[in-house]
Amino acid sequence: MDFDRLNGDLKDMRRRNRGLALAVGALALGLLLTLAIIVGLLGTVRTVIVPPSLNKTFWVAGDRASSEYLEQMGGFIAWLILDVTPSTIDWKKDILLGYVDPGQYGALKTRQEVEAERLKRINAATAFSPQQLVASEDTQTLVVRGRLRTLVNGYETANDLKAYRIKFGYGGARMHIVEFSEVPYAVR
Repeated sequence: MDFDRLNGDLKDMRRRNRGLALAVGALALGLLLTLAIIVGLLGTVRTVIVPPSLNKTFWVAGDRASSEYLEQMGGFIAWLILDVTPSTIDWKKDILLGYVDPGQYGALKTRQEVEAERLKRINAATAFSPQQLVASEDTQTLVVRGRLRTLVNGYETANDLKAYRIKFGYGGARMHIVEFSEVPYAVR
């Protein structure tokens, strides 16, 4: 027997085993790292915020949105609330409530239900024609000015210039309506 040759073969096998052990260790470490990343992603939710129709580019960063986003969402919200008939107010109310801040949900739902009952009782419809949208990125508000036309049983009973303020807030990874209120027409 050649002990030198056997000793060399044994050293060579040990060296190969160390290389294989390092490779297996690196693969196991990579697998654990991948598992940690996957577990970290399981709890996250990506919310894509898209206005109903895209007319302009906009940005949303942190708890603020660009004036273009406020204009597009505000125009849509004004349409949902102010442009209604007895047959459309219920489904528009349901769509609107999906955009409302949880803290204001009950109050706005009650307000819309009372308005729906009133419109149905007197067979009225309102049509709002926006004429100006004034957005404020600083306060995350939008003032919508336009003409509100009211029809009762098909006859026009009012045709007035009105202005409404829509305040937006950020919560739950998306923008919500915090307030919708009528303001004097001349208010900026």
